[in-house]
Amino acid sequence: MNSRQENKAVETDISDSRKGSSQYSTKQIAMASSVKKKIKCCSVMKMFMMALTFSFTCKALSGVIMKSSITQIERRFGTTTSEAGLIDGSFEIGNLLVITLVSHFGAKSHIPRIIGIGCFITGIGSFLTALPHFLMGHYRYNSVSNANPLDNSTVTYAPCSTDVNSAGNNRSSILLESGCKSESGSHMWIYVMIGNLLRGIGESPIGPLGLTYIDNFSKEGHSTFYVGILHSISMIGPIIGYLLGSLCAKLYVDIGSVDLSTITINPNDSRWVGAWWLGFLIAGVLNVASGIPFFYFPKNLKKARKQSTGPIPLDAPSTNENVSQKLNFKDSEQAKKTDGLAGFFHSLKCIITNQIYILFLISTLMTVSSFIGSITYIPKYLELEYDVSMSKSNFLMGTTTMPFVAISVLLAGYISKKLKLSVMGIVKLLLISRIGSLALQAFLWILNCGNQPIAGLTVTYNGNDPGTTQNIPFSFCNSDCNCDANVWDPVCGDDGLTYMSPCLAGCEYSVGHGKDLVFRNCSCVEANNFQSGNSSVYLGKCPKADDCSRNFIYYIILSSFTSFVIGLAIPSSITLIFKFVEPELKSLAMGFNLLLMRAIGGILAPIYFGAAIDVTCLKWDTNNCGDRGACRIYDSTSFRNRFFGLKMAIRAPEIICYIFLFIAIKKKYQENNTGLANNGGMDVDQSNLKEPLKNNKQLASSAHADGESHI
Repeated sequence: MNSRQENKAVETDISDSRKGSSQYSTKQIAMASSVKKKIKCCSVMKMFMMALTFSFTCKALSGVIMKSSITQIERRFGTTTSEAGLIDGSFEIGNLLVITLVSHFGAKSHIPRIIGIGCFITGIGSFLTALPHFLMGHYRYNSVSNANPLDNSTVTYAPCSTDVNSAGNNRSSILLESGCKSESGSHMWIYVMIGNLLRGIGESPIGPLGLTYIDNFSKEGHSTFYVGILHSISMIGPIIGYLLGSLCAKLYVDIGSVDLSTITINPNDSRWVGAWWLGFLIAGVLNVASGIPFFYFPKNLKKARKQSTGPIPLDAPSTNENVSQKLNFKDSEQAKKTDGLAGFFHSLKCIITNQIYILFLISTLMTVSSFIGSITYIPKYLELEYDVSMSKSNFLMGTTTMPFVAISVLLAGYISKKLKLSVMGIVKLLLISRIGSLALQAFLWILNCGNQPIAGLTVTYNGNDPGTTQNIPFSFCNSDCNCDANVWDPVCGDDGLTYMSPCLAGCEYSVGHGKDLVFRNCSCVEANNFQSGNSSVYLGKCPKADDCSRNFIYYIILSSFTSFVIGLAIPSSITLIFKFVEPELKSLAMGFNLLLMRAIGGILAPIYFGAAIDVTCLKWDTNNCGDRGACRIYDSTSFRNRFFGLKMAIRAPEIICYIFLFIAIKKKYQENNTGLANNGGMDVDQSNLKEPLKNNKQLASSAHADGESHI
């Protein structure tokens, strides 16, 4: 009996040991499987971050390409500046058409695939924008060389001729007979506008849904870190965009299909059109490529995360994560009770009746409108005021303005974190930034080179300043020449004056061909330059004075510092919008803010800034049908005063609103000794300052601004 019992005991121990070993092995396998799934989930999130960062960079690059090419498009299609502003604003129109639907329904669908489709649509929009270049004929600009049939002869053309049938004197009628409808730009710019509108539609899901995916499936507390990386790296997009725009603006529009030796204008000429279409083709390819990886990501990573936690005993205590999930579930159930149109309008009423939020909204709207109107037409202003080509303007924007903004944004975030700024501290930083940038822009207004001396437009034919601009193209020196006053073919005389055409300079003949074309025996130059006896003119406007180059250096330095000061306010303006409303209204407050910024700032600002610029035009181009085309030369003084005057007229009330905002918030603090945290629905919990992005998945759209509105 004893031996049998001992055997049984041994067998029991062996079976128990085997059972324990089996259980241990199962746990070990489960743990190994859990680790693998964690690694897989983490790897997928990192890959998604890489893909989203690339798509953010590409869409920002596309937006900057449009901004840097808008003047080239204006000249190519012969539109006014306000019409070009409408083309530029069509991006915001397309974005507004679908942003709400995409944000609401897209979050419930396969987010990565919708982002991928959006990238494809953005690429197609870029291709459509460039399409008119391949459907239109070669670009033709008004020049005597275009009317000259003997380009290789040494003595080729007599600008000043009494023969009414001469080619140069009746250029308009000859072009009209050749068929103006086929040669004119017609309405091909509509394709550009539709392509830009498609870009707006395509980019709408990238920001909101990309942030949603990150916030849903990243580890607890990691979403802000991911978003910070996302925006820091994607700042490369605007920089590359301006550099690419600079390169395209330097290349002639019909490069590869015309002999460049026959082109008599250079990038500094107001008739020059760069290869604007090339940038859109490159941007289209990059956007399409950026969308491919998103089709390989899963709809969600929730299952992997749940499985990675392993089996949880029923009697196990609730962890913080479980409690958080229960609370979120309760919140979602509570949200369902206020769902629907009634709940939406109630929430909308709450934010509209919030005086501090509305005050901040108006201030921000003025800031954005001034910024968008300014950055759209800065290259045009630099070209006119400082005689800087579009290529050089875009290059300087990419190498000075954008890097300084990026540095200041990072510095402002570091200051807020290091000093642990309260809401009052953030408002003070914002107010200092706004007032400082306004003062610096006033100094930029003062820096100028004055009007360029153009005979018959800004000065008389003897070089005297008439006090006001005039449009008297004819004088005694060219009265015998049968000139076409509508032709803009500027030449620089030995007397230092710019003439609107060789004919209006009274030139008798020309020597050479192409860019080396020189006009001799010009009666108007001879009348002003009788002491030296030189009476020739050369292609192109006369260069600005030496002190203008020095002023331009001052402008770039001051402008870079202004951009740095403006950037200091960007983190504050993003963070503060969450501080003035209840926690459950933060998403709606951001959405309402984005709606107004795009509708009034993104769409309207380029149009009314363009309309103000159009008023200052001195010489309009005429197309082959005799219709008005793009402006060739502006009144520099009037342009500067209207451009900066409009910016100041918008920004002065903005500063007043910020001062009232500061007073209102200070008053709230004084009413409650504990601050704003528990006052009247004012959510100012300082923990929100540390991680505001977790409370709103649409913040990325505002911070990055789709590469369009805020660059």
